[in-house]
Amino acid sequence: MIALLAAVATGCAPQPEGEVNVIDPDIPLVAFYGDSYTLGTGATDPANRWSTLICEDRGWTEFNPSLNGLGFINNRGSRDLPGEIVAQAPDIVFVTMGLNDNFSYDRVGTGIRDQIVADFAYLSSELPEARVIVVEPFWYTDERPKSVEIIIGWVRDAAADIGADWIPGASHWIEGHPDWMADDRLHPNDDGYAELARRMDAELAQLGL
Repeated sequence: MIALLAAVATGCAPQPEGEVNVIDPDIPLVAFYGDSYTLGTGATDPANRWSTLICEDRGWTEFNPSLNGLGFINNRGSRDLPGEIVAQAPDIVFVTMGLNDNFSYDRVGTGIRDQIVADFAYLSSELPEARVIVVEPFWYTDERPKSVEIIIGWVRDAAADIGADWIPGASHWIEGHPDWMADDRLHPNDDGYAELARRMDAELAQLGL
């Protein structure tokens, strides 16, 4: 299971967990609902994670409460990230979830799909003015169990149901590059996060962001 330490960032710098201080209300507040690949485990510093790199480049304020091992089903008991995100009333919400649910697929099956639909419906109803950007779930090995494509399909369909933007292909972005992986062989290193940021930047440009 992919692991990391929880953190929140404001203005692209780490802040105490659960806090965000928006200095300028005219600056977009961007929230990230994700796991270790969004919080930046494996990077030498949180400033090198892809979410912070794209926020810094665009002048966005970052709210990033992503959690270790988090999935739509996995590890949902410790904190309510969708609720934390809604409480911040962000302008943009990134959803980068699904990787860790592959480890529960054989046990939970379509229960994962049901929770995806529920999470997306909640974010859409509670943040009707926010732009929701759903990223194809990341993956970390060249070997891909059958659950990877199934969960990707569920996430893509749920994104379409709420009219969210969809960024495809992210499960392949660091494929075939062991040099982009940290020493734990599970998470990207600084070069890997730079590549994720580069690819995300190109996709966001296509969306006009």
